[in-house]
Amino acid sequence: MMPFPDASVPETDAFTRAYWDAAAAGRLLIRRCAACERAHHYPREFCPHCWSEDVAWERASGRATLYTWSVVHRNDLPPFDARVPYAAAVVDLVEGVRMMTEVVECEEAELRVGMPLEVAFRREGDGVAVPVFRPAPSRIRRSGADR
Repeated sequence: MMPFPDASVPETDAFTRAYWDAAAAGRLLIRRCAACERAHHYPREFCPHCWSEDVAWERASGRATLYTWSVVHRNDLPPFDARVPYAAAVVDLVEGVRMMTEVVECEEAELRVGMPLEVAFRREGDGVAVPVFRPAPSRIRRSGADR
């Protein structure tokens, strides 16, 4: 029986190397089309909206909202079997890109559609970092009377 490949470490190639190098440095990249000005993710060499090849890397803010999720309680495939339960999710980046990811540092009962999130990076083998999202810190400021 052949062993499963390590699914926690992405396969990089010459095209996606910039994305994974940025993630290892704590930056999230997306692609933006110069022809139609729309952003997209996952990284592709052409725009999925207008098919232009005039696309470039752009640093994303790392801010997002939760679009949907599913808490996985059982997964027999390594390395996911050691992580259960985990929240597989789809998030909407403020740049207008929808991205598949995982929500971390959040209890299942706290997950809500539209909740504000921020990017974090899970460190894997060989210096690889995978973008995940966690609840954004509260941006509510207290007045002087509340302090």
